Amino acid sequence: MKLFHVSEEKAISIFKPRLPSRKDLDPTKGLVWAIDEKCFPNFLTPRNCPRVTFYANEATTEEDKKHYLSSNVMQHVVAIEHKWFEIMKNTTLYIYEFDSSDFYERDLGAGYYVSEQSQVPIRQFEINDLFGELFKRNIEVRILANLWDLSDKIQQSSFQYSMCRMGFAEQRSS
Repeated sequence: MKLFHVSEEKAISIFKPRLPSRKDLDPTKGLVWAIDEKCFPNFLTPRNCPRVTFYANEATTEEDKKHYLSSNVMQHVVAIEHKWFEIMKNTTLYIYEFDSSDFYERDLGAGYYVSEQSQVPIRQFEINDLFGELFKRNIEVRILANLWDLSDKIQQSSFQYSMCRMGFAEQRSS
């Protein structure tokens, strides 16, 4: 299994466990976070870019696929807001690959894995064209004025989903 960490920071030589700020995690246990290959495209955006991501799996209904996917070829969507388009076009991401042996699953659906030990990347590469990389991976990219309607609808669907950095999203429209 391939595990990655995506960053806007170049040349990180060691990842040390950091105490989490999330309320659902033990605040005394430091973690190094990684993402699996299936959900890797969800992180091909600038770090603070709010996004709604979803993909079809064995539980996804044909009705939801017809309603939310643009074609039978697409199975995975990353949606961002208009204001992030230019930022994303001009962002370079640095990808760090880890040996997966020290990691354990934190959230299979979101592709999250964690390690409680410091990690040295086994490989690093950069991505300069985020949209091109998403397209190459057959990811449908949507650019919306506001993410909240899509977020609400996808959470009621049969898709596997992840909403990232929604605290930076535009406010809900009235």
